[in-house]
This record gives sequence, structure tokens and C-alpha cells, in this order.
Amino acid sequence: MKPLNKSLVSVFVWTLVLVLGSIPLSAQDWAREKVERSPRHGEWVKLKSGSREVDAFVMYPEVSQAVVSVVVIHEIFGLTDWVRGVADDLAAAGFIAICPDLLSGAGPGGGNTQSFENVEDARRAIAGLPPDQITADLNAARDYVATLPAANGTVVVMGFCWGGSQAFRFATNNSKIAAAFPFYGSAPTDGEAIVKINAPVHGFYGGNDARVNATIPQTEQLMKAANKSYTVHLYDGAGHGFMRAGEAPDASDVNKSAREKAWQKVKELLSAIDQASRR
Repeated sequence: MKPLNKSLVSVFVWTLVLVLGSIPLSAQDWAREKVERSPRHGEWVKLKSGSREVDAFVMYPEVSQAVVSVVVIHEIFGLTDWVRGVADDLAAAGFIAICPDLLSGAGPGGGNTQSFENVEDARRAIAGLPPDQITADLNAARDYVATLPAANGTVVVMGFCWGGSQAFRFATNNSKIAAAFPFYGSAPTDGEAIVKINAPVHGFYGGNDARVNATIPQTEQLMKAANKSYTVHLYDGAGHGFMRAGEAPDASDVNKSAREKAWQKVKELLSAIDQASRR
């Protein structure tokens, strides 16, 4: 068998990149339909973040008492329908969820995620967001959801991929959060930042994600040195982005299984935090 021509392989790879990058942000019909079918109440709100106005999606559970809230940080693709579906899952489990669109004002014409034509444009815009602006927007989301009449004031942060890294980073910048759940995101490598963490961190990772998983040993070392709580939840065989990939119509068995196990763990952790907040 003849070896593959390197130039042809290169052309194929770049063609694939261009195709994926041109995928419209609306190409999550199954996720949008899930949110539209939900019996729970969801609404768009405007958050005040300094001189900025940030769009955010809030989903409420059908419960009789005030509950824990979760700030959900989206992937590098922005606030997609799948992220809103995560909010619905959290509401179905009995918690309030708020998803700030960190691309608010960064899109064409000052729009948000939905103003971008494809995921590659959204990805480039997110890469250019100022870190201090991201923190300010997340602070605004936390403060808003903490004071809702249906909330008990306890707030957890959760993020995926790029948002997972931001969730870990947010734990170093906001001492009011009760816990952080970064999904397949790397942690800050600055020991002085790690020292500022005031909440337990639960990291969720796919076994087949060497790029991110290579950062875990250093994170464990830094967290241990700072006497911080860091628990690793690793799912063998699952790939990067298994929470979204495991829910898609074409989900592989291993990603689907990892998603189900991780989701069960999240609900257990949130329930424990919710119970503790009532004592």
C-alpha cells in the first residue's frame, strides 16, 4: 500500500477546517427543539456590566422553594442552543441557571453570538475578549442570579471547553461562588491566582483528551500546595467536548455514557450544596 501524499493530506485537513469553520451557529436544531419543548420557564434578560449591557438566558425550575443557582459559561462557539439546553437540564434537576452571552456587543453591528454567521467567526471574536471584561460580565451574572426571588443566594459556576477554563479562572476572581465545575478546561498556572480560590473545584475530563489532561498534574500540584480542594472526574474513552457530543443525535456510546455519568455527578454535587445552604 502506497503512503499517502503529504500535500494531499494537507489539502484535505485545511478543507476540513474550512468546512467546520463555515458551519452556521444555527446548526443545532436538535438542541433548539429541546429548549423550545421544555415545560420550564426560560427568558432573556439584560445584565448591567459597567458600561456594557450583556444578554443572558435564564431558566427556572418548577420547585416550591428557593434554590441554588448556576452560572453556565459557554464554549468558544458562544451562547449556542446547546448551552441553553444545559440550562434546561439544570432547571429540570431543580436549579436556576443563567447563561451570559460573553460575546454581547462583539458581533457584527454590536450584536451577540447569534449575529455571527459561523462558528469560526465567533471563535475569533472570543479569542479577542479582554480578560477583565469577561470577569466583569461573569460577576454581573453571578450578582443578578444570586438576588432573584426564586434563588437562595448560593451560586455555582460551570463551564465547558473555553468556558471550563474561564470557570476555573473565575474561581480565582470571585470569592462568593460556592463551587466551580470546569469541564475539559485548563486551570490558571499562576500559583498566586490559585491561592485566591475560595471554593471546591470539580474538574470533569474525557480520557481521550491528552491536550487538556496534560495540564491536570500541574493543577493538582498547585491546588495541593495552596491547600485547595480539587477533585478530578475522568471518563475513560470520552473525547474533548463529550458533554455536547454525548447528547448529539450521532453520539458515540462512550461519549453518551460519559455524559450521563458526569451529569449524574453534577446533580449529586449540586444537591449536596443545596442542602448545605439550607442549614
